[in-house]
Amino acid sequence: MIRTPLLLALVPVLMLGACNRNTAPGNDREAQIDAAPTPAPVMPAAQALSGIATEAIAVETMTDADLAALGGPEGKCLIRLTEVGFPSFVHDGLDGTGVIKLNGKLIPLTAERAGMFSSDGLRVAIRPVERDFGSDGMREAEMILMLPGASDEHGYRGYEDCAHRAGRLEDEGG
Repeated sequence: MIRTPLLLALVPVLMLGACNRNTAPGNDREAQIDAAPTPAPVMPAAQALSGIATEAIAVETMTDADLAALGGPEGKCLIRLTEVGFPSFVHDGLDGTGVIKLNGKLIPLTAERAGMFSSDGLRVAIRPVERDFGSDGMREAEMILMLPGASDEHGYRGYEDCAHRAGRLEDEGG
């Protein structure tokens, strides 16, 4: 016969067994339980945002699989919303090309000018808050998302991580 105190002690343990249902990128899960993540599809902005209410769109974090599909982080800068978070935007220079993840899709963008990327009416501005990069290859930055047809912009403050662009930080003002 199970005693009441023992039963009461087991209830929280049994309840915690169902807590790890968070499938967001970066959530620790055991490899033998979950299959390796597949990368998000790459598609043009017009197709990726077709039929979606612009008010409901927010940037998403990329997974390791997404980064691998883009050729990995080498030679690129990553825009992270936190110092250690997965990136939401990846670029090869503020005057080059970039990729953002929206609506579960990776959307390539090209630079209109330094720090302004666009495609099919979608625009992303990257504004460094700090002029110089730290010894870790990071600096504070803002990312402004301007969706086609939307009256408001979405602003995010985080970090520009250019540690993978060793020797090329001078191009970014660092």
